[in-house]
Amino acid sequence: MKRKSILIVGSLSDIAKSVANKFAEHNYDLLLTARNLENLKLQANDLKSKYNVNVDYYKLDILNIDDHQKLISNLSVIPDIVLCAVGFMGDQKDSENKQISRSEVIRTNFEGPVHLMSEFANLFEKRESGTIIGISSVAGIRGKKSNYIYGSAKSGLTTFLSGLRNRLYEKNVNVITVLPGTVYTKMTLNLKLPKLISSYPDKIAQDIFNGVKSEKNVVYTLAIWKYIMKIINLIPESIFKKTNL
Repeated sequence: MKRKSILIVGSLSDIAKSVANKFAEHNYDLLLTARNLENLKLQANDLKSKYNVNVDYYKLDILNIDDHQKLISNLSVIPDIVLCAVGFMGDQKDSENKQISRSEVIRTNFEGPVHLMSEFANLFEKRESGTIIGISSVAGIRGKKSNYIYGSAKSGLTTFLSGLRNRLYEKNVNVITVLPGTVYTKMTLNLKLPKLISSYPDKIAQDIFNGVKSEKNVVYTLAIWKYIMKIINLIPESIFKKTNL
């Protein structure tokens, strides 16, 4: 029986590495992409030896939109699942004051992922099967002064995934929006995270795997963030603008 496969875009992020291990553990073949081909090769070799699955890897900078079709043409197989784990928080002050910084955050978290996932959406729609997973963020649910450039890009991504899910439902294609809360990763290394509501990449990987198996629409991880954000959304704007949340 042919093994299922998953394409992981942004494979060198902490969350993506955990996802790769989780799916390989369950006998999925892997297709990995990242900008750093040397590190990607090391990751691929490690996964092959550890799990005895097929692992192919491809260089991709998601901001090079013209390379998206080239990637698809070069894939050894059109995967059953596509996961976009690309993300870049940037520095809020830099984003406020420098166009180049602002653009990098917006394009990395929104424009690039939208273009690539749209290409796979068209392929899956024709095939009438598949799963598309986008890692967004609870930061996109309501804007905060501490990260609203990043948050607005993630908000756009969340809306895109919702529309895509609506479009592809009748074509037997599931679209999953992953909304992590605070996570201990390289991206948050310099931030002081609240311990009780912060999680680790392995937890997110397990939640994503479970979400695929149960055909979830939205995966909050940790689940408590669903209720935290509901409460935050109930705060009137006249009050919220004065807070330091």
